[in-house]
Amino acid sequence: MKAVMLTGAGGADMLKLMEVPDPVLKEPQDVLVRLHASGLNPVDYKLRRKGGFYPNRLPLILGCDGAGVVQAVGEGVTKFKIGDEVFFFNGGMGGDDQGNYAELTIVHQDYLAAKPKSLSMVEAASVALVWLTAWEALFERCSLQAGETILIHGGAGGVGYIAIQIAKHAGATVITTISSPEKAEFARSMGADYCINYKEENFVESVLELTGGKGVDVVFDTVGGQVFADSFPAAKVYGHVVTLDEINFSKDEVKVAKLRNLTLSYELMLTPMHFKMREARVRQTGMLDTAVRLIDAGQVKVFVNNIFTLDEIAQAHHVVESGHSTGKTVIKIV
Repeated sequence: MKAVMLTGAGGADMLKLMEVPDPVLKEPQDVLVRLHASGLNPVDYKLRRKGGFYPNRLPLILGCDGAGVVQAVGEGVTKFKIGDEVFFFNGGMGGDDQGNYAELTIVHQDYLAAKPKSLSMVEAASVALVWLTAWEALFERCSLQAGETILIHGGAGGVGYIAIQIAKHAGATVITTISSPEKAEFARSMGADYCINYKEENFVESVLELTGGKGVDVVFDTVGGQVFADSFPAAKVYGHVVTLDEINFSKDEVKVAKLRNLTLSYELMLTPMHFKMREARVRQTGMLDTAVRLIDAGQVKVFVNNIFTLDEIAQAHHVVESGHSTGKTVIKIV
């Protein structure tokens, strides 16, 4: 099969399209999937830079998100049959499970979900990681409730635009930060109630004005860097602030968080796969089943802005790495 191999830690030039052996079924519950598309996420270029989670096991195939058709099943598979259309989050970290920049991959049946009927393969390949990230952040880290207010940073990005829709479905009021009028229009089309252009406004002042000085119940930081600590004054007393990035802040910023009695959290949906936590991964598959229900009911929209092929993988990485794209970037394989 054709696959893009990460041959060394570094830039996008370390990604090479090669012919490699087809993967084979080894366990009774293994499913062989012919991939039609693979979604790109920031974790891909971050892992590329450092050679995956296990640099001593290079070369490896990146790509955590996939969508395709079941081509073969192990003797213990009961949930899927040959010809079924599926999507999933699996592999791509450099561990035992292969990633999805390839024509074929193996996935345990418990980590597969039936593809939303209303989506193309390209669209479906864009969903899993961002959905799981947003769902876990909002509900498992912050217990978002109907009637609450949430600030979502980067509302036009891959995780942000999905988080807006999930929060609205939960009955929350959504404030989001964006960088242009075009991105504000996009975020509003996804359900955002208020858009703050952080290049033109102080987002904390704007949030406090919108909330009558109280601050929001939840801050979801998809951007990272200084944005996390800068958000503390925008959260209400006893509020929640969750980030996808490293937590690094000064003593003065710590005092703000402590005085406001904030709950500070990480969200990394890779954790169950990294630690081989089967029950947690099955729970994540259940979250994907929820995504299917809401997407096929027309309650959640999926937006893919950039489509590349396997031999354009370096260009695709550059787009995602720029951090300025709207929606998702996907590799079309078939």
